[in-house]
Amino acid sequence: MAKTPASAKPARPAAPKKEDGTARKGVQWLEDQMTTHFANVVNVQGTREQVDLFFGTNRTWNVEDGGSVSVELSNRIILTPLAAKRLWTVLGGVLREHEARYGSLNVE
Repeated sequence: MAKTPASAKPARPAAPKKEDGTARKGVQWLEDQMTTHFANVVNVQGTREQVDLFFGTNRTWNVEDGGSVSVELSNRIILTPLAAKRLWTVLGGVLREHEARYGSLNVE
């Protein structure tokens, strides 16, 4: 019996099916290539064609007044303006739910 190499990727799952055997329509979320990153800093810039989201980590502790802050940028996500508006709508809903449960988030 041949061994499968450890680096071999598993086959993608077949599309979900209804009880009658026909393919179920909708979005199939494939997460086998997904990575997770932590960010406590975000910056945004945009042009007519795209919206850029920059994510990073501020590891500076006890900054004195007038001191500098170092942010290690780790990811840039480029969205179309339409995708950015969808993200804005979804994030607004998630944050409204969060504040209803846990209290208001005050941004300086």
